[in-house]
Order: sequence, then structure tokens, then C-alpha cells
Amino acid sequence: MALDGKVALVTGGTRGIGAAISEALAADGAQVVAGCTSKEKAAAFYEAADAKGLAIAVAEGNVGVPEDCERVVQEAVDTFGHLDILVNNAGITVDRTVRKMTVDDWHAVLRVNLSGTFYMCKAALEHLVASGSGRIINISSVIGETGNFGQANYAASKSGQFGLTKSLALEYASKGVTVNAITPGFIDTEMMQAIPEAIQEQIVAKIPVGRFGRPEEIARAVKFLAEDDAGYITGSILSVNGGLEMQ
Repeated sequence: MALDGKVALVTGGTRGIGAAISEALAADGAQVVAGCTSKEKAAAFYEAADAKGLAIAVAEGNVGVPEDCERVVQEAVDTFGHLDILVNNAGITVDRTVRKMTVDDWHAVLRVNLSGTFYMCKAALEHLVASGSGRIINISSVIGETGNFGQANYAASKSGQFGLTKSLALEYASKGVTVNAITPGFIDTEMMQAIPEAIQEQIVAKIPVGRFGRPEEIARAVKFLAEDDAGYITGSILSVNGGLEMQ
């Protein structure tokens, strides 16, 4: 297993794409800490992972709070002795057109999606440098590349991750830490399933491969970037969106 002996922390790691990432890294040998906002809500994930023979720890915290980020990182290090991989997956949406969007709507999304990524990176960098082959993988979105109606705050937060990714990659390449981002397209999660079927059909019609992505497809991309064999890849934005950005 390529990640045997590695320790990974996945924010938002108990639902949807994050759950698939946590399980994929654990299945590849990593010791995984899955971040969540509530351990009670994460109970079903924990039980499902355990049933699959995957020992995944769960840490509770809000990535929009710097002190929580520092605590969760320290919990991972205290539990497993070190930290090699950070996957910034946690994110929220508060969708409204700019005209109707409040200042609080704007700051709520930027605080979690963009500032939260910064807080987690800042808290983890010392440990990732000590690892000698640290990995930061930011889960952005195709919306950060294309924009989207009613999602100015979300698009700005996800686009902002690109600049943060490339800047960190430059700052830490010489220290053995790679920093990359993945831009998922429309992925078949609970959030997508809640959209009316007619709207889903309209979305699929715009995707060149003709279907939604699967969480496991994002997880495989994360696993690839996390492995030692990807050590020459840094500052990259990897699109996993069925060709959607070409439209």
C-alpha cells in the first residue's frame, strides 16, 4: 500500500466527497483523521468505515475558526505521532444572486472555504515540513473556474484557493512539501440528489462525458497526488469534471 505509514487529515472527511477521500486514503494504508463539525452526525460514517475494516479517527471542529484548526491538527499529531497529508475538503454554500446576497452570506462562505483552507495550512505546515514529503491537496471546484449564477461567494472562495495553492507551492517546494488543487465538477452526492430531476438533466446535458462524477473518482485523484510517486507535481490544478470547463 503506497500510503503505508503516512498520516492524513481530511477536513469535511465524513460526508460525500470527503468520506470517499478518507476511505480511499485509509484503504491505501494511511492512518486517517476525518474532520467534522459534529461527531454525532459523523457516527454513521464511523460505523460504516469500521465495518469495512478501515480504522478512521474522527475529530470535531470548525475550519472557519483558527483555534479549532490548530487543535484538530494537534490532535492528529498527538494521536499518530506526525502528519504527512492535509486534504482541505470542507466547504459550504449560501446561494443567492449578488443583489440579494448579504454581507454575512459573503463572509460565511469565504470564512469556511477560503480562510478555512488558509487556517488549516498554517496550522499544519510545521508538521508537513517535518515529514520530509508533506502533501497539501485543496479540493476546489469547477465553479471557481467558470463562475455560476447565484454563487458569487462560492466561486470567489474556490477561485481564491487557486492563488493560495500556487503561492504555498512556491514557498514550500524547497522544503519537500507539494501543494496542489483538484477541481471537481458536478458529483453525485446527497447535495446533488436533492436538486430537482429536471435541473439535474439540464446539468448533465452540459457535461461532455454525459454523467455526474462519483465521489470515488475525486478520491482516486487525491490518492494519486498524496503518494510519493507524485512528488514532482506541485502548484497544479487538476480538473476532474468530465470536461465541463471546456463548455
